[in-house]
Amino acid sequence: MHELSIVKDIFSTLEEHYEAKVEDIQKIQVTAGLLSNVQPVLIQNAFDAFIADNLIYRDMELEVVVNDIIAHCHSCDKDFKVEYHRFVCECGTPSTDIVQGNELYISKVIFKQSL
Repeated sequence: MHELSIVKDIFSTLEEHYEAKVEDIQKIQVTAGLLSNVQPVLIQNAFDAFIADNLIYRDMELEVVVNDIIAHCHSCDKDFKVEYHRFVCECGTPSTDIVQGNELYISKVIFKQSL
């Protein structure tokens, strides 16, 4: 289950970047492209397992945003959405020039509000 190693990497990145403030994080948003081989349900399960073992994070939430696959057609110089695994532009030209869909990154970190 590579999702657990992804979650561990997410927390390592947060700890490295935010240091002591990492305990004040309320919500993490992760963006994953359809080609990143990340299943939202599995990454949520891995996240839940990780925070269950690390109680300082128990109030944190995870949101996974899934990006569509977008490819670029060099014939008509347009980007198009890949649907049903068809990497063919509406002009009929095949293309494997991926512009979006491989990504996996922390897209947003929301901190608890101070009173």
